[in-house]
Amino acid sequence: MNRKSVNRDDFAKYLEQALDINRFRDYCPNGMQVEGRVEIKTIVTGVTASLALIEAAIDVNADAILVHHGYFWRGEDARVVGPKQKRLKLLLSRDISLFAYHLPLDMHPDLGNNAQLGLRLGLVPGGRFGEDNLGWLGVPADPAAKTVGDLARIVERQLGRVPLLIGDAEQPLGAVGWCTGAAQNLLSDAIAAGATVYLSGEISEPTVHLARESGVAYLACGHHATERYGVQALGQHLAEAFGIEHHFIDVTNPV
Repeated sequence: MNRKSVNRDDFAKYLEQALDINRFRDYCPNGMQVEGRVEIKTIVTGVTASLALIEAAIDVNADAILVHHGYFWRGEDARVVGPKQKRLKLLLSRDISLFAYHLPLDMHPDLGNNAQLGLRLGLVPGGRFGEDNLGWLGVPADPAAKTVGDLARIVERQLGRVPLLIGDAEQPLGAVGWCTGAAQNLLSDAIAAGATVYLSGEISEPTVHLARESGVAYLACGHHATERYGVQALGQHLAEAFGIEHHFIDVTNPV
């Protein structure tokens, strides 16, 4: 069966509308960051546009790569030198487009990182909190999940890694707040929203003290580990919408 293809610019426009990218004030440009060949038959998705991901995409003859963490971040060195030069040179020499979606992918109500992580952890969403309603609030669907330790074990089973737990594992579960990636700064908002435990990818030194003093437990589950699922869901959606081939490639990252 022959693969279908989609025009690169039509693909970009579809994503612009589906993810509503123009409503976000983000730390990087969302959309097509590197322009490649006009027709797209195969896409690769991954968390970060690393050199390893680009090389893996070349191995499967990808026409485009779609990631959560792309390039051209606010405040970064603008010079095209070192690792940046190697990545861009490889993309341009192989005529591969790069699409990147940061906050729009975090926040999509169905395909986003928070939505997809909640699905995998069995969390039923019931509210939002924080700036731009980035954080999610919900409760476990499984009545057997009664304590923070139970939630930590679900995280370990679903994400394949042991989360760092700050707080009492025997603390009863009430409302669960979560936001993927480096969202430790939303802990105060989660507390104000009534969460009994907050889950994110990373944790910083002062966040530990805030969690201890507030009595709200904290689960640090890994930045990469919590952000693998939105881009997979988006890639599968695009494959079905356009009849193109999709490969998710997980370049492992312990952080």
